[in-house]
Amino acid sequence: MQRKKIKNKHKGHLLIIGVLLILIGIGTLIYKYYQRNEISNIEENNIIEFYEIQEDISVNQEEIDKKTDEVQEEVKVEKNVEKESYLAVLKIDKIKLERGIYNINSKNNNVNKNIKILKESDMPDKENGNVIIAGHSGSSYIAYFKNLVKLNNGDEAKIFYNGKTYIYNLVRSYEVEKTGKITLSKNKDKQTLTLITCKTNTNKQIVFVFEIKNII
Repeated sequence: MQRKKIKNKHKGHLLIIGVLLILIGIGTLIYKYYQRNEISNIEENNIIEFYEIQEDISVNQEEIDKKTDEVQEEVKVEKNVEKESYLAVLKIDKIKLERGIYNINSKNNNVNKNIKILKESDMPDKENGNVIIAGHSGSSYIAYFKNLVKLNNGDEAKIFYNGKTYIYNLVRSYEVEKTGKITLSKNKDKQTLTLITCKTNTNKQIVFVFEIKNII
């Protein structure tokens, strides 16, 4: 009789622990959902504010500086995630991609948070330069480059930077082994945009090379 009571008591404890673990799991999922939603809202607002600043560049530099200061006020979303102004915006209409690009030295310039402009990259306004951006593929919420594989030669990409729109066309794509280093090829007489992402479920990377078509 005593053993039966102990056994039932033990089962009761296990049941309570199981319920608590389920509640903790649900709570964690809800927290992550709202956290990601908050980050998404901030990124949306950053892009809107970026475009507003771009429109004002040719009008009033003093007003731009004021808006930039406002954008750079820190808003904590999670540890090490802050609201800050974008350096540029990459937009590819065909795959509904529109992502802000942070300054190269920003801690948010990280493929585990956003798309990343590499330290070897030039800015879009450099003559015959190469803008190099990397991003994740796959199925996670940070897989911003997952649809690059849907692009064909001739498809268009835009970079909004310093009051101008740089319009590029895809000229080629190729695969390389993922070794931690990558050698890029480009037409030395062209301004180019290079996008790099992993090929899902392989040890390869795909490189997409765009050449400048127009600057407006």
